[in-house]
Amino acid sequence: MPTPNSGVRAQQADLTRARILKAATRVFSQDGYSGGRIERISRLAKSNDRMIYYYFKSKEQLFIRVLESIYASFNEAESRQRFNLDDPVAALRQLIAFVWQYYIQHPEFISILNTENLHKAAHSRKSPALRALSGEALGNLAPIIEAGQAQGVFRADVDLHHLYLLISSLCYFYHSNQHTLGAFLGTDLASPHARDSWLAYACDQVLRGLRNLPDGTG
Repeated sequence: MPTPNSGVRAQQADLTRARILKAATRVFSQDGYSGGRIERISRLAKSNDRMIYYYFKSKEQLFIRVLESIYASFNEAESRQRFNLDDPVAALRQLIAFVWQYYIQHPEFISILNTENLHKAAHSRKSPALRALSGEALGNLAPIIEAGQAQGVFRADVDLHHLYLLISSLCYFYHSNQHTLGAFLGTDLASPHARDSWLAYACDQVLRGLRNLPDGTG
């Protein structure tokens, strides 16, 4: 039978796990998976190595939980968006702008995904939860496209996976490579003007590919 003390202990355990996960996200985003040290995570979490292994079993499992957590946080934030499906063009612009701003506000998302790509998604493939999370992301996009198709605004042959990849690439690539590209091109890609210009361009490019042609074919 549960006791008041067991409830307190469970709450304390949840708080400890949350602190460890937050610290691990910071360390892995700064140092990568290989460079991320359990000892540093322990210090930031005000915990100890033993507690990390108790709750997460291994460094690899902790990193997998970080991956799941950053995707879940992204999906949760996106789910709070309210799209007006009566205007699917404006709704799609809103969704693209959300993705764009989320990357700006959460640079750790970019860093950790870069790290995981270096490892060829070795950790992601071990997480059944990520497949479910990807379904949620596509689920937010699908109603907008379906509304546009029903109104004859968007083409009937839209591939949701292709569209998701297009939006992700236009937003992600800019942020993940802005420093090297900025140095190569001799421009400040992190400036508000450069960012706003690219967001407008990205929205226009996505919509150009979605719209029905003037003769009604699509």
